[in-house]
Amino acid sequence: MVKVPPPPVLVVRPQHSARRWRWWLLGALVWLASLALALALQHETGDLGLRAELAGAKQESETLRKRIAVLERSEQVARAAYTDLQQSLRDRQEEIAALRADLAFYSRLTNAGKLEGLNVHGVHLKPGSAPRVYNFTVTLTQTLKSGQIASGRVRLGINGVRGGKLTALAWSELAPNQDGAGVPFAFKYFQQVSGTLMLPEGFTPNRIRVEADASGDMGRAEQEFAWADALAEPGTDTTEVSDVQN
Repeated sequence: MVKVPPPPVLVVRPQHSARRWRWWLLGALVWLASLALALALQHETGDLGLRAELAGAKQESETLRKRIAVLERSEQVARAAYTDLQQSLRDRQEEIAALRADLAFYSRLTNAGKLEGLNVHGVHLKPGSAPRVYNFTVTLTQTLKSGQIASGRVRLGINGVRGGKLTALAWSELAPNQDGAGVPFAFKYFQQVSGTLMLPEGFTPNRIRVEADASGDMGRAEQEFAWADALAEPGTDTTEVSDVQN
């Protein structure tokens, strides 16, 4: 007879689910902790990189700022030098114009081939300290009577526009507080006669007329000049009066 072994004894044991969940929870916490550590390290590394970039940007900005400051200073120096050069050129041009005027004047004065009596060589105007007030300098010459003194009076008149009409102003209207006969002069060869005139309100000058009257053989001289030319013409300061009498 065949002997049949008895069936195995099955033992049912309850599983400890709480312990299993604790292990799972512990593993999850470890994983989360490692992930947080990795993120922290990555953030720290990125922070260091950003700090390094920021430091480099600040250094580059400071370098550029210094270069800009140097360039601005160089531009200021160049601008100042250019301004000085322009002023020097203007001064030289004015000096050359004055020398040319003097040369023409003395050439005319010493030209023995053209002896002239009393002559109005030129007039120069300079704005005064008040509106519509002008200081004038009239240059008179004579080469006809060498060594003789030419004496007399010089008066100015101005032609212009007032109230839309052409108007001629006499010396008495231009210098009411001065000698009505004019400004006196006395010279042998040439003299610069100075004075002051005032334009009336609303008057626009166009031309200035100079009349010089000397007694004896010297006669009388009259000359007209454009107002703009008299203002622009280089000449001697109106505070100085020069003449040659010896």
